[in-house]
Amino acid sequence: MEPNTPAPAASALADLAGALAGGDVTVVDLTAPLSDRTPALVLPEPFSNLEDFSLEEVSAYNEAGPFWKHHNIRTGEHIGTHLDAPVHWATGRNGKNVAQIDPGRLVGRAVVLDFAAEAAAEPDFLIDIPDLLSWQQSHGDFQTGDWLLFRTGWDRYADDRTAFLNADETGSHTPGFTAEAARWLAEETPISGVGVETVGIDAGRGAELDPPFPMHHFLLGADKYGITSLRHLDRLPRRGAVLVVAPLPIVGGTGSPARVLAMVEDA
Repeated sequence: MEPNTPAPAASALADLAGALAGGDVTVVDLTAPLSDRTPALVLPEPFSNLEDFSLEEVSAYNEAGPFWKHHNIRTGEHIGTHLDAPVHWATGRNGKNVAQIDPGRLVGRAVVLDFAAEAAAEPDFLIDIPDLLSWQQSHGDFQTGDWLLFRTGWDRYADDRTAFLNADETGSHTPGFTAEAARWLAEETPISGVGVETVGIDAGRGAELDPPFPMHHFLLGADKYGITSLRHLDRLPRRGAVLVVAPLPIVGGTGSPARVLAMVEDA
């Protein structure tokens, strides 16, 4: 910079970069590590299941590649912490694939709704419209581009496949949403999407609701998105964090494993 050149004017992005560098804003990783031990949804027969994540070594500083190490990866689109795109569901079949989602929809305010006590008391707990209205009365309305993150405490089971899926002869038992709440979120709110700590955006017994799997049915049909298998929502404030969802832009993809980060301003 020339001696008499004025310093650049302050900007929101410069302020953010400075806050990150100075530690005034912390980045919290909400993503589950992705490995062959990552719990994945298990569908009953006759439905087909996705492949679990795996790595295949191609070279490791050896004859196949003397100076480098690299792998092939194999995985289903909806494994671990992942994004659901509209084309994942029949109601969104004419909507966007994961590569077509507007990047601006993947960054937004994080709104954390805490139902950990209810889920601890009843694994099949379903969030209903009165729960959402009550939260808004206490903390303010949901706004355009918000990501609603539902804390149920389920991430405490994330390293134990059996406990995480919590299945018995009647099916999986994990918390979720009523069909009425799913429709309301899709049709009556301006949010970008919903994030959960469980293996899917629907409850474990979501197939028994009308329509089946209502979160998928209504949200994806309304060009709203889902993210699953989140961790560390207890580190976020109810409001004030900014969420960044970073899926792979898979052309034609119905979803993608994603890195999900939250920027939190230190108190």
